[in-house]
Formats: sequence, structure tokens, C-alpha cells
Amino acid sequence: MKLPAPLIEGRLMRRYKRFLADVRLPDGSEVIAHCPNTGSMLGCQPEDARVWLSTSDNPKRKLKYTWELVETAPGEVACINTARPNAQAREAIENGNVPELAAYQTCRAEVRYGTEKSRIDLHLSGHEYHPDAWVEVKNVTLCEDGQGFFPDAVTTRGQRHLRELMTQARAGERAVLFFVVNHTGIDSVRPADHIDSAYGVLLREAKAAGVEVLAYRAGLSGPQGPDGDISLGEAVPVVLDA
Repeated sequence: MKLPAPLIEGRLMRRYKRFLADVRLPDGSEVIAHCPNTGSMLGCQPEDARVWLSTSDNPKRKLKYTWELVETAPGEVACINTARPNAQAREAIENGNVPELAAYQTCRAEVRYGTEKSRIDLHLSGHEYHPDAWVEVKNVTLCEDGQGFFPDAVTTRGQRHLRELMTQARAGERAVLFFVVNHTGIDSVRPADHIDSAYGVLLREAKAAGVEVLAYRAGLSGPQGPDGDISLGEAVPVVLDA
């Protein structure tokens, strides 16, 4: 999938109030961009980092610019817009680029399910011989020495999603945790036990209960600047060793 074109390059000055970022453009002007990420963005907001913004001409919007991408280190690019991963995963699945989830006839988003009043990101149905698949999508952008970690902050919501997936797996349905790896420097994904140890314990329990755990990396570009293509392509391993 493509981000809205053209992307505008700038330099990050600061992120504040979670949803706002000050960005300096190449001509020296400064703009306020919407930051579509409620998380900690650990490792994704280095001082004076190169960033790329999308623009909107919608007169009803308060802010023209949206922060999409950041260069976290030389040659390493991450997508910080958490509105993108669900669409990335859905496109990859529907295009047959995720062999583990191929050949389902129907894909629906935000379907209510579970005992804890959750909504699943993607519900797949209509497979010739597989049961329905309940797919929870998570965005991975925290990179440390080539390893991707999730979560980047304590997440009781993420723990609830794992419990819901376990319930589906035990009922005979397919339950899938799908990591969208939105960082070019990540070669594997593992639970961030050093940040949320409870999530790590629960993820391993979920795997043992039959929850499938997948990770696919987005095809972000490198030091010459992104071209806006954030399609998923390459599978990366998920490491659950403690």
C-alpha cells in the first residue's frame, strides 16, 4: 500500500501532548503535525530526526500535516502512524502475500467478539477447510540491536487481547497474533519482557494454547528517503525464548 503522495521531508523538533509534533521544513519554516500514535514511541523520536509528513487539503481538518515516518538511525526508517498497520495486514492477506492466512473468502474488520467485550482487528471466514481466523494486529517499531520488541510500554489492553485470542483457540477457531513490523532495522520480533513482563508471560501462554504468532515486515525504504510504499512482504521470525 502507498502513503498519500507526496511525502514532505522535515526535521523533528519535538513531540508533545501525545498527538502533536513540531517539524522544521527544508525552507526553515515550522509546522505543527498530527502525531497519530498514542503510545510511548520509544526509540522513534530522536532529536532532530528526519521525518516524513503526509498532507491533507480537507478544510475541516485543524492540521494539514500528519507525521507518517521517521528515520530512527542512519538508514533505518519506521512508520509511526498506528492507523496504518490494520490496513497493511488486510491488504497483504487479501493479496495472498501471507501464506498462513491464504484462501479465505471474506475479511471483515472490527468484529465484536469474546467475553471481555473486544473487537477483533480482522475476522477471516469462508475457507474451504480451515475454521474462521481471528486476527489481532500489532505495530512493532521498537528496535534494539536488530531485534524488534513489543510492547513499547505496559499494555493491559494488549494482555486482554491475548486472553481473548486464547479463548477462541480453545474453542477450535484459529486465533492469530499478527505483528506488523514497521521498522527496516528489525530482523526478528520478541516480547519486551524488560518493559511488560506480564505481557511476555501471557504471550508464551497464548502460543502454548494454540494462538498462532506471525510477523511480516513492511517494505520501507532506506537512507535515500521513503517512496511511500509500506506494503508487507517478508516474514520475520518471532522468538519466544525467555
